[in-house]
Amino acid sequence: MYLSAKTLKIRVYDIKGNCPIYKLNQIFYVKNGYILESDINLCMHSLASIMPYYIALSRGIDPRELNIGDKNNQAYVQCLDPCDKTKGGTVTFEITIENFN
Repeated sequence: MYLSAKTLKIRVYDIKGNCPIYKLNQIFYVKNGYILESDINLCMHSLASIMPYYIALSRGIDPRELNIGDKNNQAYVQCLDPCDKTKGGTVTFEITIENFN
């Protein structure tokens, strides 16, 4: 059975330290399971943290099954920048599965 891909809304939920790219509450999307849509600059480090999960989430897998969320339509991941060592910023993203059934 083919499951149509859901849109993932990815919001900057928290920033520890100073991220030179993101600001709180900025949003970008993954549509149709593979189309990255954004009006903001994106950081490659952050995309690396989303990559292991975006296919499962876009196919409607419950984030609780992946141990990355406590609600059925919201997941949380953080970028790979260890801000305590780099003086950069560690960003936490809230990933919402839109039209989750």
